[in-house]
Amino acid sequence: MDNQTVIELQAAAFRRLQQHLMQHRTDVQNIDMMNLAGFCRNCLSRWYQEAANERGIEMDKDEARELFYGMTMDAWKAQHQTDAGDAQKEAFKTAFKENVEDKG
Repeated sequence: MDNQTVIELQAAAFRRLQQHLMQHRTDVQNIDMMNLAGFCRNCLSRWYQEAANERGIEMDKDEARELFYGMTMDAWKAQHQTDAGDAQKEAFKTAFKENVEDKG
């Protein structure tokens, strides 16, 4: 398989993941994703931002999140985010440290 085809297939898989998370599984909370998988929608939008910035494309966190979520974070939170319980919050502290802070 040539490199361009690999890139196109990877991009298609990413778009499908994004669609799945944003349209079909809005019930899955970011905190639960982070606690179980070590990443969430915000991580995906941050990786998008980092990729853009590495290529000289100016993009801040809010722009990246709006591109990934298809709406502002405030709109997403109002429509889909629920309150996290104490156990979720405690698990998140560990997951965030291990998967975000320690990874740089």
